[in-house]
Amino acid sequence: MRLKSHKMNSNNAKWVLGHKITPHDSSGDFDLMFALTPSKVKGPPPHFHNLLKESFLIIEGEMEFYVNGKINIIKAGESIDIPPGTVHTFANKRDKSCKWVNIHSPKGFRSFFEDLGVSETEENAIEKSIAPEIIAKVMATASNYDMIIKV
Repeated sequence: MRLKSHKMNSNNAKWVLGHKITPHDSSGDFDLMFALTPSKVKGPPPHFHNLLKESFLIIEGEMEFYVNGKINIIKAGESIDIPPGTVHTFANKRDKSCKWVNIHSPKGFRSFFEDLGVSETEENAIEKSIAPEIIAKVMATASNYDMIIKV
């Protein structure tokens, strides 16, 4: 069997709700993303996935995760797994950017980032990614991506 390697294509990076997300192709049944969250950026609204399992690995900095009503501080070199049905969100409350890897399994959630993100090459992409019309679109379509928002 020949192994297939993939190079990260930073040309497809998008800003999604204030986070820079760069999808990475994989041959497995999972979506793999590299992400950068600037300081003081909130995450998505609290939500859960019916089918998706999700993992976060913090590469640099730290992120605060809200998981089923409990706060968890995850630092560089640490990870957190989010099983299906688990209400969660996250935020970078620190004065330093956070770099992280995100995995969703099975494959399919990548389209959320691709459909709702703003290309990093667009002028004011970060600001556009948190504009009221984008937030409204996320709220209206999240369930199409197995992202069930808790209101």
